[in-house]
Amino acid sequence: MKLEMRQVAKSFGSRTVLSGFDLDVAAGEVVSFIGASGSGKTTLLRCVNLLEPIDDGAIFLDGDEISRIGRDPNPIRRRIGIVFQSFNLFPHMSVRQNITLALMRVLEKSADEATGTAKNLLARFGLADKLDAYPDQLSGGQQQRVAIVRALAMNPELLLLDEITSALDPELVGEVLDVVRELKGSGITMLIATHEMMFAQEISDRVCFLDAGRIAEQGPPSQVFSQPRDERTKQFLRRVQALGKT
Repeated sequence: MKLEMRQVAKSFGSRTVLSGFDLDVAAGEVVSFIGASGSGKTTLLRCVNLLEPIDDGAIFLDGDEISRIGRDPNPIRRRIGIVFQSFNLFPHMSVRQNITLALMRVLEKSADEATGTAKNLLARFGLADKLDAYPDQLSGGQQQRVAIVRALAMNPELLLLDEITSALDPELVGEVLDVVRELKGSGITMLIATHEMMFAQEISDRVCFLDAGRIAEQGPPSQVFSQPRDERTKQFLRRVQALGKT
């Protein structure tokens, strides 16, 4: 799966969020996006998943323009999983139901087959005993792990992770990041919007610093974090360091 974004633009009213955005992501690559709030990280992921229509430019998967006006987004979303910072689990459904719903309705799996997938993934991420629990019976870290499992159950080619630790208490962050470390080992392609600088350094093949809706600097984590070239990147990292987040 190769992702290409060409001159992508997105505005909300008079506010430009993405401007002439270009990006190429190879299969199996893990790319993290860092930058101040409002720099376009979340909007970028939502545009890739077609949750937000772009105003200009084009997005391609394996050379196929998925952002074309009138294109049915549902087949595309089956290839692209997304996990939000706010979990977005259905509160009235059990963990089993949250995971199996799309498997049965979208992929037309039987209830037994869908449940088997849910059980296997939950066991993989230390949640085997939570199959019939409800979201309000889980910790924030457990809810986020279930949200990741729900996305993985659809066997996506590309996984988008949007600030998945920002709604968690600090002591719960580690258990969610452990899941992402395991995913990297599985070879899945990931785009990660994050404020966790140390994690971005560890997990990423490439780090992109976003500023004013563009990539101001990108490169291997060792270069971006240790020897940034762009002055805006340097300023951002100095502010982050002053807050003790690196």
